[in-house]
Parts: sequence; structure tokens; C-alpha cells
Amino acid sequence: MSTDSIKTDSGIPVKRVYSKKKASDYIENEEPGKYPYTRGLYPNMYRERLWTMRQYSGFGSAEETNKRFKFLLEHGQTGLSLAFDLPTQTGRDSDDPLSEGEVGRTGVSISSIEDMLTCFDGIPLDKVSTSMTINSTASTLLALYVTVANAQGVPVSQIRGTTQNDILKEYISRNTYIYPPKPSLRLIGDMIEYCFKEVPQWYPISISGYHMREAGSNGIQELAFTFANAIEYIQTCLNKGLKVDDFAPRLSFFFCCTMEFFEEIAKFRAARRIYANIMKNRFHAKNAKSWHLRFHVQTSGESLTAQQVDNNIIRVTSQAMAAVLGGCQSLHTNSRDEALALPTEESVKIALRTQQVIAAETGIAKTVDPVGGSHYVEYLTSRIEEEVQKYLKKIDRMGGALVAIERGFFQEEIRRNAYNMKKEIDTKKRTIVGVNKYQDSSSIEPKLNVIDTEIESKQRSKLKNLRDSRDKSKFEHSISSLQKAAEQHDKNLIPLIVEAVRNRATLGEIANSLREIYGIFEPRVTF
Repeated sequence: MSTDSIKTDSGIPVKRVYSKKKASDYIENEEPGKYPYTRGLYPNMYRERLWTMRQYSGFGSAEETNKRFKFLLEHGQTGLSLAFDLPTQTGRDSDDPLSEGEVGRTGVSISSIEDMLTCFDGIPLDKVSTSMTINSTASTLLALYVTVANAQGVPVSQIRGTTQNDILKEYISRNTYIYPPKPSLRLIGDMIEYCFKEVPQWYPISISGYHMREAGSNGIQELAFTFANAIEYIQTCLNKGLKVDDFAPRLSFFFCCTMEFFEEIAKFRAARRIYANIMKNRFHAKNAKSWHLRFHVQTSGESLTAQQVDNNIIRVTSQAMAAVLGGCQSLHTNSRDEALALPTEESVKIALRTQQVIAAETGIAKTVDPVGGSHYVEYLTSRIEEEVQKYLKKIDRMGGALVAIERGFFQEEIRRNAYNMKKEIDTKKRTIVGVNKYQDSSSIEPKLNVIDTEIESKQRSKLKNLRDSRDKSKFEHSISSLQKAAEQHDKNLIPLIVEAVRNRATLGEIANSLREIYGIFEPRVTF
């Protein structure tokens, strides 16, 4: 490779060496904790409080997930993060014919309040913060969590956590949608309004660049598309009559951190600056908390390899350090064996210990923005901001994120970048250790996690018992009320979903009742 053609993963040209050319190359007069927050969201950052170590978990049955949660809390995890299986994500009960073979596979199976009660048995919801990676059925999962809090005697005003609830990125990259975009946006607006009024410590949405990055976008596209989606959500809430400073302090974000170390650090610094500018100057938010970009980071699952899995520990360590140097508020570190299966307890513990070693032994947390002033990092921060702004202007000219998604713009940009990256790997222009260089056929495959094959039949049995024992008239009334409200435009649906959950409606039954009103989303296929 010619040294003249060296670029970052996002295509930013990299010079041999960087030095200060002019005063604007530095941000010498900017303080952490002050607008536009390039140097950090809070004045003291990790000197005062470490990031939340929130390991993503959830697999098999609610009983197994409860056991894993308690294991993680006992080993020092400071927040819970819940993964759901595909039926739960797409609004299907465990006994739905379309759920066959997928129950409990990619996360925990949650079909009813009984499952949710089991999942959090012995875990006081006023003492933990729970993040739930759920989108199209986020309203039902929040209703289930609220109902568990009621059962524990915990006021909903005290529960803390996040529902991912970012449906736009599902149409772009993940595809676990149910309804068309407009009714899906209505549900999100209803959730944000409900949480503002009833569950003030909850983050009702985590606007996610992670999945677009994992699908093949670069770092610039990750930020641009995420912020374009955020603008769409904010406008949805404003259209409902909410004031920006009422809900903006409870918006959160979720980003990926992958292998281009300095670019990833710069990406997070630029992200804070871009978002603060959007909120202050575009939406005219007055509350400084509305300008805050609060974000969770997960290390890149896509970067992990099935070959030589112990190399993944090194990859995750590098990515975790970049996330911390970039100033994340919470962090999940992936486990070494995730390219092969759901992680074992041993692998999860190594991943958690990775964060704990970084926090306790490296000295990274001793000062705020330790890489601030680096000629290279400051250059990358400014270039990323410039390129993201170009994308945002282009998306605005199209009519916003929803129009851009309907046209397939985001999807095509991601596909093109993913193709180019794959071509670089295949031609060995991009080295992946253990895959296209330094291969080792003698490496031993680790012991893998095994899912209980009886989970599906057990879940079906539990659902039958629930349906046989519930008050059928209360159940039918709650579903009927929900459908009538869904046909109107001025009724918030979340209290009705909570009521349906309390009357033992299942997740699939609630989703099906809304399918009857809204229909399902059919993506446009082009050849």
C-alpha cells in the first residue's frame, strides 16, 4: 500500500505525522461538562463516577436468565442488560407456529407476565438499572417491567433503565419490525410521553447506531444515520405537543466501538459536539441536559472471529479502551466465544474483568479526556464532524430519515460500504488476524454454551396454563379497549398495554391485536 493512500476505516486520509498548524486545531478553551461537550459530558467524568458496566445477557428460559443475572451481579456488574429471543422481538408467543426452532435461541423467551416475574425474581427493581434490547415490542416489555415493579411494591417513579425502542434502524439494518413505520413511530411517541409523565427515571428510547455499524456502515455513516433518526423521533414528539425540554433529557444513544482505535475515540468526541449543536440550535432546547449525548457502547460483535477465539479478548480490550477514552456512560464488552454461540459464564466473566482491569489498573480514569490535544485525535474529531454534517444536510434535502429509509438510501449506503470492506478482506488489503493472515489450524475450539432443547415445550405448557387460568372477560375487554384506542389518533396506548398485561394478555396477543389495526410492514423489493 502506498503511504499516500492510507485512510481510516471511514475513508479519512491519514498523513504521516500531525502537528498544530493553527489555533483552531486545538480546543484549549473548552472544558469538560460544558457545551458542546467534546471533552466529556461531565466536569469530572470517571474521576467522580465510573461508567456503568452493563453486560448484555439473557438466553433460554426466564429461570436461566435470572440465574445469569444473579451471577453477574455477584461478580461486580453494575447494571443489567437483557437480550430477547427472536419470537419476543417480533411479537410472537412461544407457541406460535412461526416461533418453532427459535424459542430461547438468541435471548430469553418472554411471552407473559409470568415469564417476566420469573426473570426478575429476587432482583429488587429499585436497586438495579435494566437495559432491554427490544424494539417493535418495546411498549409491551416496558408494560411487563412496570407490572413486575408493581408486584414488588416498587413505585414506577423509582425504576431505572432503558428500552432500546429504536424502530427506524430496524427498517434500515436489523429487520425485526412488525408494523409500518408511521404507527411504529406513534408507539414510540406514546412511550416517550408516558415515561415523561409516569416513569421519569426511565430512558424510553436508545437511538442506536450499533446495528447499522454491524451491518456494514462506517463510523461517519453510523453517526449521521443515528442522528437523522433522532431528529425524526424528536419531531414526532414535538408533533404530539410535547416540549423539547420535557423529554430530551431522557433520550439516550447506543453506539458500536470497533477496531480503528483513534477514529473510534474521535467519533465519540465528535458525536457529543454534533448532538449538542442539533439540540441547541435546531430544536432550541434551553435545558443544558437536553444537549447531553448520553450513550452506551458495545464492543463490536461483527469484529469477533470464530477462528482463534482467544484473539477476541484482545480485540475487545482495545475496543473497550477506545470507548472509555471516548467518554461513554455505560459499556458492554463482548465475550470471546460469541462468534460461535451464546457465551459461557467463564467467557462472560473474562469480558467483565476486562472492564474492571481497565477501570482499576490502567490509569485511564484518572483524568478527563486524556487524549484531548492529540494532533491526530483533534484532526479526526473535526473531520468526522464535517462529514456527518454533509450527510445530515443531504438527508434533510430528501425530507428526513423516514423518507430516506423509504427510498432505501441508508440501506444502499450501508450495503456499498459492507461490500467494499468484504472485498478488502478477501483481497488481503485488510488484515484480520487468524482469518486471512496468521492462520493456525491447530487452535482448539472452546467449550460452548448449550441451550436446553426442552425450552420450547416448557414455554408452550406455561402459556396453556396461563390462558386456562386467567379471567377471560377481563382479558378480552383489555384487548378490545386497546384496539379501539389504536384506531384513534389522540389516545396514548401505553396505559392500555399495561392494563392488558395485568389481565394476563400475552406479548403475542397484544402484538396480534395491533397487527389487525395497523397491518404489517412489507419491505419494498427491488431487483
